[in-house]
Amino acid sequence: MNAERDLAPLAPSVVRALNDKLYEKRKVAALEIEKLVREFVAQNNTSQIKHVIQILSQEFALSQHPHSRKGGLIGLAACSIALGKDSGLYLKELIEPVLTCFNDADSRLRYYACEALYNIVKVARGSVLPHFNVLFDGLSKLAADPDPNVKSGSELLDRLLKDIVTESNQFDLVGFIPLLRERIYSNNQYARQFIISWILVLESVPDINLLDYLPEILDGLFQILGDNSKEIRKMCEVALGEFLKEIKKNPSSVKFAEMANILVIHCQAADDLIQLTAMCWMREFIQLAGRVMLPYSSGILTAVLPCLSYDDRKKNIKEVANVCNQSLMKLVIPEDDEMDEAKQSTTLPAEPTSEESVSKPEAVSSDSLDVSGDSNVSKSNVFTGNSSERIQVTLNLDGIVQVLDCHLHDTSIGMMTRIAVLKWLYHLYIKTPRKMFRHTDSLFPILLRTLSDESDEVILKDLEVLAEIASSPAGQTEGYSPSDSSDVRPGPVELHVPARAGQLSSSGTKSLECSPSTPTMNSYFYKFMINLLKRFSSERKLLETRGAFIIRQLCLLLNAENIFHSMADILLREEDLKFASTMVHTLNTILLTSSELFQLRNQLKDLKTPESRNLFCCLYRSWCHNPVTTVSLCFLTQNYKHAYDLIQKFGDLEVTVDFLTEVDKLVQLIECPIFTYLRLQLLDVKNNPYLIKALYGLLMLLPQSSAFQLLSHRLQCVPNPELMQTADSTKPSASFKRTTASNIDYTELLQHFEKVQNKHLEARHQRAGRAEQLDRRVVL
Repeated sequence: MNAERDLAPLAPSVVRALNDKLYEKRKVAALEIEKLVREFVAQNNTSQIKHVIQILSQEFALSQHPHSRKGGLIGLAACSIALGKDSGLYLKELIEPVLTCFNDADSRLRYYACEALYNIVKVARGSVLPHFNVLFDGLSKLAADPDPNVKSGSELLDRLLKDIVTESNQFDLVGFIPLLRERIYSNNQYARQFIISWILVLESVPDINLLDYLPEILDGLFQILGDNSKEIRKMCEVALGEFLKEIKKNPSSVKFAEMANILVIHCQAADDLIQLTAMCWMREFIQLAGRVMLPYSSGILTAVLPCLSYDDRKKNIKEVANVCNQSLMKLVIPEDDEMDEAKQSTTLPAEPTSEESVSKPEAVSSDSLDVSGDSNVSKSNVFTGNSSERIQVTLNLDGIVQVLDCHLHDTSIGMMTRIAVLKWLYHLYIKTPRKMFRHTDSLFPILLRTLSDESDEVILKDLEVLAEIASSPAGQTEGYSPSDSSDVRPGPVELHVPARAGQLSSSGTKSLECSPSTPTMNSYFYKFMINLLKRFSSERKLLETRGAFIIRQLCLLLNAENIFHSMADILLREEDLKFASTMVHTLNTILLTSSELFQLRNQLKDLKTPESRNLFCCLYRSWCHNPVTTVSLCFLTQNYKHAYDLIQKFGDLEVTVDFLTEVDKLVQLIECPIFTYLRLQLLDVKNNPYLIKALYGLLMLLPQSSAFQLLSHRLQCVPNPELMQTADSTKPSASFKRTTASNIDYTELLQHFEKVQNKHLEARHQRAGRAEQLDRRVVL
């Protein structure tokens, strides 16, 4: 290298010293360079200043020789010191070669580069801000440097740069955000710590509004929150906490919608701290933003619902998730059910159809959500980020229903989640019934299957949903036929129950032609009854363990008379006679013993109205599937003569152990409080001869058992009619008057009983024949 020619105005001695391996000699050379540059500054000789910086950069700092690079770095720092306030004019030329040395393989050289840049920045102060991104980029790399000395030096430089940014009002936040967004996804702990420290500094500067750009970095912050280092996690918690405080202070300037998806993703994180923090943010977002969050409901529910079944180990997450769920549910209002009409009267951009919305997997994806609305545009006014402008929001009902349906199908979810799903469905049927009935056909099968759930609480909520579907006026359909979705095909219904005043709309009158036994319900009621009985038929264990419980609850939720009337209609045409007999026995037990059926029992006991008599006839025809229950129905309705006539027919029936067991149970029922009136009527021997005859008939059917002894003792208590005769004993009793005035064709009912029993006898013979053939095949 020809120093005199190529490196002027640097003296040969300075050049040699800059290339020396000893730091002290390089320092002496730096002092000489500082003196030389000061002279050029005094002379305002900018060309020579640039020439010196170029020589130090190209010939030294970027040299292949390590000692030359070290000399170049200290020389550039000396130039900056000499330039003073004028260093800002040459910062690009001063900074770039130093930053290049940050990537040097020699740790000592990286340290000297850090030291040189510190001196340059210290002199330039605010003038370095236009170059902040390149400085930040270089520092972020040094923060993760394996050498402790380099890391220590970078921390000093970092603090200096933070002081400059804090003092200045010239910081270019817009230009910095893309770099911050990129660097925030670093997996290195030290780099993450460096990033968080800068976010905390920027958040603390009053003139810098980092909240506007929070959507750009929120995802990265939540990822850093899962770092293995407790210190970094704590720093990130503090940063997120500061942002949340700012959001609560200024909700009108927050871009809630842009961050909703991010929160949904992290609400499903495996890390408890991330999940809890994201869930807390979600709670605040729902409460602060209100209906702005409605378009994201499907994604929110995807994240929140599973958390409701967490055990005590994740109690905090469960509690916050529950608040999120309740708050979100309150955002759905009745006006959401009227948006179709509102949309037709206003001009709005085209939106995806329901089919398109449902088909998108994002609606139930854990990584994203379908935020495009269906046709449900709300008229409710809400604020949006950065503006007090009022807009319309979209309730993505298709997406919500898809998520709820998905969770109901998932057999692995916990009980509390299933209950929450059913509460949501009930809420939606209450608030948006017309739109929900578009989904009823798809929801109906899983709602019926949920009746087999292990939890009574789940079944109760499921029944509430089904009862709402069956009774909502929005469920009334034109030309509905109960046989459309069932193998049970009712023929012309023979008995019609008149509708109660005020319970039928004009559309309800039309549906009466299809399901006359349920005049106060909609077309789904009869479909529900058909499918419920089909489920009992296919799942006999469900009928045995939960059948009575389900029917009793339905009698509370719906009209008990309608339930019994419709089930009787359906069972009258049931082809499986054994199931029909079992089901009739179950219904009869409920009718006679359940407190929920008190009013219906009183209605049947007197048969004073045409409606009650029609109901009796309808029940009777189905009750004929079980002889003993038919007698008990006659006892309940005080049709004692007909009960006696039926018992007379029992001699023609096949008396089995099951038959005698049912007679035994009937005797036990007669001793219960429900039949107190019947036992008191035994005192009026003259006017109730057929009651006594019917009871004696039961006694003659029974073998010498405890039931026989019980009934025998009761009949022994019947008084002598001579002793009980009074002055007005010649007058007919009220019960006798009622019976003779009821206009019921008991002869026809008795013939129907015989007809049904002949069918049962034929069916038993067929079953016996098939069993015999099977036995022969086994022997062969």
